[in-house]
Amino acid sequence: MAALTVESVRTEVESALSVLLSARDAKDGRIYEIMRYSALGGGKRVRAFLAYAFYGACGGNDPSKVTEYACAVEMVHAASLIHDDLPALDNDDLRRGRASCHKAYGEAQAIVAADGLFIKAFEIASANSRCTPAQNAAAVNLLARMSGPDGMCGGQMTDIEAVPGTADIDLLTRLDLQKTSCLIHAACGMGCIAAGADQKQLSAAEEYARQLGLAFQIRDDILDIEGDPGSLGKTVGKDALAQKPTYPSVLGAEGAKRACLAASEKAALAAESLCENEYAALLREFALKMAKRQN
Repeated sequence: MAALTVESVRTEVESALSVLLSARDAKDGRIYEIMRYSALGGGKRVRAFLAYAFYGACGGNDPSKVTEYACAVEMVHAASLIHDDLPALDNDDLRRGRASCHKAYGEAQAIVAADGLFIKAFEIASANSRCTPAQNAAAVNLLARMSGPDGMCGGQMTDIEAVPGTADIDLLTRLDLQKTSCLIHAACGMGCIAAGADQKQLSAAEEYARQLGLAFQIRDDILDIEGDPGSLGKTVGKDALAQKPTYPSVLGAEGAKRACLAASEKAALAAESLCENEYAALLREFALKMAKRQN
């Protein structure tokens, strides 16, 4: 891989995803077609980038060791977005600038494709031939914990059951630490695992992920009010219409921006505690940019 950037990771990971999500038999073509539609339908590849960056920050020197872990995280993320867009959840017709999966293929087909992506992710992470069986076991365990009822799925349940029009900062923080930060933690931690990181580095990765996830979600809430649908590739203004709890609704627009900046700065400090190399500096810069992103 060339010098590590979000763009270089996107190229590498999408090439790998294209291979990993190729049907082995014509009779399986339909489900793989729909899985590819969502997994290869654009996206920033932030989680994949973080897996590579933490791998480098922890001393890794063979980026191919983390590629399949990064792909696994991206598959879980794509599956979660299919579910998010379904009529029973966010009921969104647009994802990454085009029809959401259930609009393109049908609701039942979208559900099955999301299931396929979730399960395929664990198959791929568990069979990473460039890492040891012990590393694969640790990576799969982390991805499962961060994706499941104590992580992303638990956050989704909290979001579903939140009473419209009522929220407090504690609820929002708990929701977003699970729904957003946990999968980011999986990406960062799997990069660390591939590099053979020590406990101090693993703890720094967890703190970075917690704070970056909060900053990411707070900024998402702000962009739902201020963002441009063309740049975002999704519908804006839906949170307010649904009376969903958001940081701007609880803290006000300026309070939300201050909270986003504070979380970004905490993530940057966690990156600084990792080590002193180009990858840690890249992680710090990435965190600080989170408070200003436009898509």
